[in-house]
Amino acid sequence: DHITGQSFEHRRDWIEQRILQLAGVFTIDVAAYAVMHNHYHIVLRVDNERVANLSTEEVITRWSQLYRGPLIIRRYLSDKRSEMSQGELIQVDKLADEYRKRLCDLSWFMKNLNEFISRKANAEEHTRGHFWESRYKCQALLDEPALLAAMAYVDLNPVRAAMSDTPETSDHTTIKRRVEQSQSPPPEPPKKPAIPTDTDILNLPEAPLLPFDPTETFTAGIPFAFADYLELIDTVGRAVHPKKRGFIPETTPTILQRLNINTEAFIHNADQFLRRFGTTVGHPAKLIDLAASRNVRYLRGMAKSRALFGKVA
Repeated sequence: DHITGQSFEHRRDWIEQRILQLAGVFTIDVAAYAVMHNHYHIVLRVDNERVANLSTEEVITRWSQLYRGPLIIRRYLSDKRSEMSQGELIQVDKLADEYRKRLCDLSWFMKNLNEFISRKANAEEHTRGHFWESRYKCQALLDEPALLAAMAYVDLNPVRAAMSDTPETSDHTTIKRRVEQSQSPPPEPPKKPAIPTDTDILNLPEAPLLPFDPTETFTAGIPFAFADYLELIDTVGRAVHPKKRGFIPETTPTILQRLNINTEAFIHNADQFLRRFGTTVGHPAKLIDLAASRNVRYLRGMAKSRALFGKVA
C-alpha cells in the first residue's frame, strides 16, 4: 500500500496454499498457476471420471474437509454409523450425490478459493464487503496445443510483468514449484481424522500438481515431457523479457515442432495469448466443431487459432 507503506505480499502465499489445498479435496487438478500482485491465473483439469468412481464414504469424507455438514453426516463418519436406520442412510446417499456434483464443479472450487481469501483479508483489516473486483473469468482449453499455450502464458506471467528475471525464480508459480520439487521430492501429506475439527478445515494438506506424462500412461496427466516444457519456458521466457521483447530464437523447441505450433506467432503472443480468444481455446478444427455443436456461425479467436496452430486441412 503506497499510502500506509504496509505490505500485503503474504496474501500471495494464502492464495497459492489454498489452490493446492482445494485440489486435494475436489477432483480438480492444478496444471499451472501464477499469483500476481492484484490477480492470479490458474489452469485446471476437471476430472469427472474420478469423482464418479468415488464411494459414498469417500465423497462425504472429502466434502467434510471443507464443511462439517449436518449432524447426520457427522454420525455417518463416526463409530455410530452402525446404529443409523435405513432411512437415515438413504438421506446420506442423497447428500452424497449433491456433494459429488460439487466436487467436480469449477464454480464451487472458485467459491471456496475466493471466498476463503476474502474472509481472511477482511479479518486481517477488520472490515467487511467485497475483496475481489469481479467474478472469475474462464476459458475452455480444447486440445494439447491450447493446454501448452495456456500453461506457458501463466508460468511466464511474472517474467512478462518484469516481476522476475527468470521463470524458475518467479515466486508463487507452478514452474518454480515444479523445479524445486524435481530437486527434492515433496513430503508425505499428513493423515486427517475422519471427522474434521475447525482447525482441520483451515489446515488442509496440499495436493501435488498435475504430473507431466509424455507416454500418456495415465488419464490424468499433462501429455508432454517436463524437460521439453522447461525448454519451451526458458526459450519463450527470454523472448518475452522486457528488454528482449520480439526476439525470435534460432532454434525451435521440440515441443512446438511436435504440436505443429507456429514458433514466431507463439512468442509474439506469449504476453497476450488468452486475450485473443473468447471462452474457448484450441485448434481451428476444434473451434469449428464446437461452433457447429452450439449452432453458431463463429467463435472468437478463429483467426488467432489459425495463426498459432495451423489451418484446417
